[in-house]
Amino acid sequence: MTILDIIANKRDKKELTKEEIEYFINEYTAGNITDYQAAALVMAIYINGMTMKETTDLTLAMANSGDVLDLSTLGTVVDKHSTGGVGDKITLILMPIMAALGIPVAKMSGRGLGFTGGTADKLESIPGYNTNLSIDQFKQNVKEIGISLITQTGNLAPADKKLYALRDTISCTSSIPLIASSIMSKKIAAGANKIVLDVTCGNGAFMKSKEDAIKLSKVMKQIGDLAGKETVCIVTNMDEPLGYSVGNTLEIIEVVEALKGNIKDDVKQVVLELGSYMLKLAEKGDNIEENKKKIEECISSKKGYEKFIELVQKQGGDISYIENTEKFNKAKYSMEILAKEEGYIKEIRAEDVGKTACYLGAGRVKKEDKIDLEAGVILSKKVSDYVNSGEKIATLYSNDKNKLEEARIMFENAIEITKEKQEKLKMILEII
Repeated sequence: MTILDIIANKRDKKELTKEEIEYFINEYTAGNITDYQAAALVMAIYINGMTMKETTDLTLAMANSGDVLDLSTLGTVVDKHSTGGVGDKITLILMPIMAALGIPVAKMSGRGLGFTGGTADKLESIPGYNTNLSIDQFKQNVKEIGISLITQTGNLAPADKKLYALRDTISCTSSIPLIASSIMSKKIAAGANKIVLDVTCGNGAFMKSKEDAIKLSKVMKQIGDLAGKETVCIVTNMDEPLGYSVGNTLEIIEVVEALKGNIKDDVKQVVLELGSYMLKLAEKGDNIEENKKKIEECISSKKGYEKFIELVQKQGGDISYIENTEKFNKAKYSMEILAKEEGYIKEIRAEDVGKTACYLGAGRVKKEDKIDLEAGVILSKKVSDYVNSGEKIATLYSNDKNKLEEARIMFENAIEITKEKQEKLKMILEII
């Protein structure tokens, strides 16, 4: 077979065989297929779609294109993955709680790009915290303290890295088979036995509509089941930022507060839902409501907080910053955003807030950009809250004074105030 045959088959709406898919992935990863040939095939997939079998074969071929971690010596590892959003600090709150409840946590996290924040960047805002451990050290830490959180490392799913970058340059990002196989190939390569996926939808998410998020969830669940990795997808709301802080250091401070028991309602709903299904998959309890109570007890007893301190210490972080968050450096400049009228907050558009935080320095536009760990946004109000004219809605933080005025305009465009009473956003939209 040749790449030309494979392109022609998909162009003509034929189902690709497992052998054709593996040939494409292996030869493209090795550099024997050109980007323009790969682009032609990706565009044909984008236009004509893929069957469930093709999508699963693509996922497994990408997962096997590099190293596949073997975490079998650690017990039942349940991985958690979010499709991304604004102010999404769930991993940092949930994973220490899961470890405290006896589930081994061996998690690799990505960096932020654009308006979506990255867990690895947030961890690195803790002075000394090392996200770059060897795989052996990573596993050893899990054996010793039950948890390790590091950045994506080694040669995991290199085919996905190449295809992901290519899709971006040819306007082929929003294809469900390509998104699903990209996410699941990384999860399978990272060695988890079972997977809980937080599929965000709405203004600040990749999937803008609930319908598309459900479609993506169903495909990812089927891939997981066909690959022998039991998978649960939970569709969550990302129409407004999650919690009250957006930015790296700012979110770590909110994480510490949450683990000490001062957890915001929207964050708590997501933590309880994802965590209860993780406990179920780990065979630590079939009753979802009982599992939620276990998580609440873990928060109120501060066992999750203690596990977070253990994690930070084990990976070289200075725990005095966790014990006293006042020690964290603050951005040199700040600006309060005041309501221009009284009424109820109807919208705080997550994507616009994320772009504001990114502009202030908290995110990257290109992968090589350096981020300002102290920059970001802290909300004082959320959707449904009442505000008086002149009352504070948010505070912007940056180490570049010249950015504050433009950021104010960007942020004010994200807010809508109305005279009509508003409901709080429902966070858990669907479980698949």
